[in-house]
Amino acid sequence: MSTRRTGGQRSAWKLLTGMLALAIGVGFYVLAAPGKANATASHSVLAKDTNVSKYGELDCNGFSPIQRPVRSSAVCTDIRGFANVHNAYNWDSRFFDNGHYIGHDEPDMTFNSSQDGSGGNVTWTETIGREPTTAPTVDKPGHDSTHWFQLTVAPWLSMAMCDSNSYPQLPCTPNSDANAPSCTNAFNCNPNSYPGAGSAFMEMQFYPPGDSPFADNTSCDNTHWCAALTIDSLECTYNYANCNTGCEEPVNFAFIQTNGVPTGPPSPQLADLATETPNSHTMLINAGDKVVTHMWDAPVPGGGGAKAFKVTIDDLTTHKTGSMQASAANGFQNTSITNCSGTPYNFQPEYNTAKRGNIIPWAALQTNISTEFETGHFEGCTSLSQPLTVNLGSGVTDKTYGECHGPYENAGPPDGKSPETTDAYCYPKGDTHGSLHAAPDLVTGCDDYVAGGDLDFDGQPYYPDWPTGASPTKTWAGSFVFQRPTSNGKQYGFFYMQTDIALSESTCGASAPSGCSVPPKGPGNFYPYWSESAAGGGCAIEFGNVASGPATNDFGKDSQYGSDLVKKLGYNEFEGRTYSNNCQAKSS
Repeated sequence: MSTRRTGGQRSAWKLLTGMLALAIGVGFYVLAAPGKANATASHSVLAKDTNVSKYGELDCNGFSPIQRPVRSSAVCTDIRGFANVHNAYNWDSRFFDNGHYIGHDEPDMTFNSSQDGSGGNVTWTETIGREPTTAPTVDKPGHDSTHWFQLTVAPWLSMAMCDSNSYPQLPCTPNSDANAPSCTNAFNCNPNSYPGAGSAFMEMQFYPPGDSPFADNTSCDNTHWCAALTIDSLECTYNYANCNTGCEEPVNFAFIQTNGVPTGPPSPQLADLATETPNSHTMLINAGDKVVTHMWDAPVPGGGGAKAFKVTIDDLTTHKTGSMQASAANGFQNTSITNCSGTPYNFQPEYNTAKRGNIIPWAALQTNISTEFETGHFEGCTSLSQPLTVNLGSGVTDKTYGECHGPYENAGPPDGKSPETTDAYCYPKGDTHGSLHAAPDLVTGCDDYVAGGDLDFDGQPYYPDWPTGASPTKTWAGSFVFQRPTSNGKQYGFFYMQTDIALSESTCGASAPSGCSVPPKGPGNFYPYWSESAAGGGCAIEFGNVASGPATNDFGKDSQYGSDLVKKLGYNEFEGRTYSNNCQAKSS
């Protein structure tokens, strides 16, 4: 597929990613949106409520003008755009947060079922991926020893949540298919059609070892995986006619804990450094452990019959158990679009079934029940420049950098001559992050969060250094191995693959679908994909570079993501064909 960009496309993307200012005290760049997205916000920020702290998570992307983020590297939900809508929040079918393009690379496998309860009660069984037998390196693109933290910031499992205070700001009845939108795009929708109930996006996220501390990086420590329950909402009305810029994407966050008690306040309004810091009860998981994750609507202890969404993780290898419930009793709150204030809230599953149309209407991924590996962030470096300071609240700061130098940068276009204007946040090998007293960083590298991801696609995730099977090698990690998810003991009927990578491609847009491709154009020319392998009478799902073999089906590698459905959906999103949920691989 051609990716030749026109002069107009280049100019628009330069405006989109042009640097406007450098906020040294906060530690992030401010990126300007293109012309039509610079319109005056149609919902002014009101005086913040008294229960909103100076630091917190009112905006997962870190751009709230009324609150500083307590974590600089949050893994947020990618927000879709709408065709033919041009305002302060939407341009060329991309979403803008306070004038900043935000985007994430999320290759996803979604499961569908019409079985009763399949939309809100799911069990996943998986073996956690193992690391290569050698330490990570960042010297030879395409030939480095590549660990999981260099490939993904968070594999996650998803489910739609009810939140009447979230987009499109309409009432939501938990566990009901009546919440599903009848109008999901701006090409052929009747404006009076039902846009869906208020929806939030739950991601049960796993975090790889090797890139700590969690508060301003991606890991709990250098040897264990950990996990958290996160719920993102969107404080906008239908088609983004109105958004509150003070709290556009508020996030509730809590680690999975062996005692079920959050490490700090989970709500967007009150989250603090303790919220983002593991403690002695945070569940730690070894690479190679087999774990069972159950997610469902559970009774709230002492709640008088009330229910709230709950996650339980059982480690079948170590026999440890952790859990977290998204309840008011645990400090979870939803957010008011009026003044960003919080109200104690029991989040509950939105849908009864996992039918194809039961989705989160504002999310880029068309999904409810899915597994995904958020990628496209890490880039290895040999040196760093442009020092910055990240302020995490409670008097805690950390020194970081904005620019990467080395063979990965040299393999692609320089920052400033590509859509990517910054690599922040970057840390040198051996960094212990000041008063955070983290384990030393294993390599010098950057997690591209500020620019909306690795927009020139020159980091490790876009080279073929992904797992080639369940067993690690000297330089490649071992794949996660999933069993097919079940709901009340029954498998889902269908699945399909999708990715929102097109939204991060400068050559791609609603008006230029010919510039959208998988893999994206970068020096590594690679994109990870889903496979399944038949062994021992079972059928395992793997992710990475697990190619065809006598007992493996790779679904055509990148062709599994299908085509760009911009004409159907109103924004650039690749979706593949639907498969019946029986084993496609043939056992040898």
